[in-house]
Amino acid sequence: MRGTLRRLTRADVLVLTAAIWFLAKFLRYAFPPLFGSFQASYGVSNADLGLAFTGFMLVYAAMQFPSGVLADRLGSVSVVTAGVVLAASGSLVLIVDSPFLVLVGAMLVMGAGTGAHKTVAVRLLSRAYPHRTGRALGVLDTFGTFGGVIAPTAVVAVAGVHFAFGASWRLIFLGTGILGLVLAVAFWVRVPARVPDETAGDATPALREAFAFGQYATLFREWRFSIFALLTVLFAFTYNGLVAFAPLYLTAEAGVTDATAGVLYSAFFLASLVQLGTGELSDRLGRLPIIVALLSLATVALVTLIALTETAGPVVLGAALVAVGIGSHGFRPVRGAYLMSAIPDDVAGGGLGVVRTLLMGAGAISPAIVGVLSEVASFQLAFSVLAASVAAATVLSIFLWVTDR
Repeated sequence: MRGTLRRLTRADVLVLTAAIWFLAKFLRYAFPPLFGSFQASYGVSNADLGLAFTGFMLVYAAMQFPSGVLADRLGSVSVVTAGVVLAASGSLVLIVDSPFLVLVGAMLVMGAGTGAHKTVAVRLLSRAYPHRTGRALGVLDTFGTFGGVIAPTAVVAVAGVHFAFGASWRLIFLGTGILGLVLAVAFWVRVPARVPDETAGDATPALREAFAFGQYATLFREWRFSIFALLTVLFAFTYNGLVAFAPLYLTAEAGVTDATAGVLYSAFFLASLVQLGTGELSDRLGRLPIIVALLSLATVALVTLIALTETAGPVVLGAALVAVGIGSHGFRPVRGAYLMSAIPDDVAGGGLGVVRTLLMGAGAISPAIVGVLSEVASFQLAFSVLAASVAAATVLSIFLWVTDR
């Protein structure tokens, strides 16, 4: 019993960090299933919603580098706590009826708050669990992607429920706002006792020096690092475009019902359980072989999904979507472990922040591109562009693997 309690105590940093990441991903993935409700409430188009979601993702992406640098200088605890409070505040703004511009503004605030977390969380966990970084990041990403599993179900659960302040979907944001504030307090109180080094950083450099991009840009002089960064950018473009429009794609192109599309969308995120295994395997077998296998699976499965959209039933399409999820979600903790092993420790937060700014920037523009292409051309063409992007990432991963010494 005492041994079990000790293990649970050692895991508290991981659990709290992962719970906040769950909330951040829940907020992000609650938006696509709500697109239909937003259209009913505000009378906006696919392009409008795609641009709004792109705004959310652009602000999220813009926070990666400054949050990492601030963690290097001020410690992880302050940055994570401030981020979750900001996200919760943005969520609570939406509990009353308001114009579409208020929704867009709240999305931008939530993008900033949630964007402060992942880069800093990877840095924090790599230091809290230095010998099991892959496993810890696997748990972190699994918690996060379960936000995508729960989000569509939560949207369905609140549909039609009476809410005194407006449309029933606003209950989603009431719950996330309250939960965010609770997690912020718990994190602020508990984590400093477990990881005291993360309550402060090296605050001696001047602010201008701390945010000097040059010291981080030198990382890209190493060609293998630059190729891996490009690989992650291509993957992020595919992943974010897919998760933003997968439910709408299934209903518009495959003719499945909204309820079935929600179930398949949840199954896509349920595949994130594979992260627990891929993170562990990367600790044991090496990162590049696992990356090649996972990206190859994601590429083949996405091409299959597109090719069979008009002829296959929900079961076959669901299987293809789940396979894309296995490859995509399995890749994420291995990507983080690879980057943390390649970046010097003294610039770990900012260095990872630079890469995540690039990949999230690419991911941020993806929903807008998919939304516009779906209207001016077709959803099939838009998703084919996503497939080409992840295929290119796969080719680059194979090149890195075969040239690895």
